[in-house]
Amino acid sequence: MAVKTTWQITHHPCGHQAKRDLSDRAADRRAGFAEWLAKQACTDCWRAAKEDDEQDKAAWLKAKRAEEQTESEAWSKRYRMPPLEGTKRAVAWGVRCRHQVLAAAYTTLVLEDETSETEWEEIEEAARTVTRAGWWIDQRSSEPDDLTELLQAATEADRPTENPHF
Repeated sequence: MAVKTTWQITHHPCGHQAKRDLSDRAADRRAGFAEWLAKQACTDCWRAAKEDDEQDKAAWLKAKRAEEQTESEAWSKRYRMPPLEGTKRAVAWGVRCRHQVLAAAYTTLVLEDETSETEWEEIEEAARTVTRAGWWIDQRSSEPDDLTELLQAATEADRPTENPHF
C-alpha cells in the first residue's frame, strides 16, 4: 500500500481543519510535515495575523516618523536652519535627514574628536547654505567625518564656473 498523500490537518493554534496534499514531499517526510503543520495556524489565520502585524507596523512607523519630524523641525528652528526646497514629501524627509546627519557629525567631530566649537560653527554655517532637500536625503548614509568635504563639494557645485569651451 502506498503512503497517503492527502492529510487531514487540525491546526491546534486556531482549531481549523484543512485537507492538505503533501504529494510534493518525499513519502518518508509527509508525516513529520503534517505534524509540523498541525502546530501552525491555518493559512487564513496566518494571513490575517500577518495583515494585522503589517497594519501595526505601519501605524508604529507613521507615529515614529511624526515624532522624528517634530523633533527635527524643532531642532531646525533652534539652530536657525533655513527651510529646504523640494516637494512637500522631500522637504519633510530632508529636514529629518539634515537633523540626523548634522547631529551625528557633531557627536563624532566635536564630542568624540578634536573639532572645536568654532570649527563646528563654520561647518554649521556651510550646512545652512545647502537648502535642497534632495541633497540631504542623498547624504543620509554618509560618514560624519566626510561632512566637511561633502558640504564643500555642494557649495562649490552651486557656484557658477566659467567654461572655456563656450
